[in-house]
Amino acid sequence: MATDENETTVNESFAVTIPKTIREHLDLEPGDRLRWHADDNGDLVAEIVRERHGAASDLNPVDMGETDAVEVTDEYDWS
Repeated sequence: MATDENETTVNESFAVTIPKTIREHLDLEPGDRLRWHADDNGDLVAEIVRERHGAASDLNPVDMGETDAVEVTDEYDWS
């Protein structure tokens, strides 16, 4: 995927535009986060940060009834 059309220029605020072919290939959308790495050879890697929140959003809540969590906590002197 390394072609001249995939080259970008760093602007005055050090921002770059990700080329359309790369955005489409990686299915990037506005708001996606990237993590940048530079190695000792001068190679730059941008890793897509995959969010962990929302992973269980499709699960239904489970009714656990009453708990004794406060009572158990009160048994210990945490000071």
